[in-house]
Amino acid sequence: MLIVEDEPLLAEAVRDGLRLEAIAADIAGDGDTALELLSINSYDIAVLDRDVPGPNGDEIARRIVASGSGMPILMLTAADRLDDKASGFELGADDYLTKPFQLRELVLRLRALDRRRAHHRPPVREIAGLRLDPFRREVYRDGRYVALTRKQFAVLEVLVGADGGVVSAEELLERAWDENADPFTNAVRITVSALRKRLGEPWVIATVAGVGYRIDRAPGDG
Repeated sequence: MLIVEDEPLLAEAVRDGLRLEAIAADIAGDGDTALELLSINSYDIAVLDRDVPGPNGDEIARRIVASGSGMPILMLTAADRLDDKASGFELGADDYLTKPFQLRELVLRLRALDRRRAHHRPPVREIAGLRLDPFRREVYRDGRYVALTRKQFAVLEVLVGADGGVVSAEELLERAWDENADPFTNAVRITVSALRKRLGEPWVIATVAGVGYRIDRAPGDG
């Protein structure tokens, strides 16, 4: 999981305590670091202090919700008024724990969030030797794990979901980027090219000239 907390001693104490419960955690001491880690890694849960330097916990929560990952969010903060809690839930928080707190209570809440998330796991999709797990944010090709960036994963998820059908660059831009994306950008072409290289040969993503992209069910056959 990801812990976003700007008090180093508290963050490290929580991380070390979670390790004893067999829960691995990364620490981000500010909003910029948190967003960078979220763009690189896949986390099961985010624990957010609302008052951190840079983009605050509220903004991080908005970004997580907007990503569509379904990642549960636990707000960890000293603000204990009902209005503060209400605004946190409105932002998309799934749970709220005020400081000071007992580590045991945090662990119990985290395990409850993880169980709740497990009940709503999307199905694993398989096509052309690809195995895409939306819940774990993992991709395998012919049994080999393939590390992808969040954007590459989002593009591949749309293509796999099309089940061999053609997906236009415009649709990929709409579904894997946000509404502010430049419609004339070449980001789709660049991302698909990088994704092909990550997945390796024979190329499993085919380009349909003038139309878009699709997963080739029989890559290398011609």
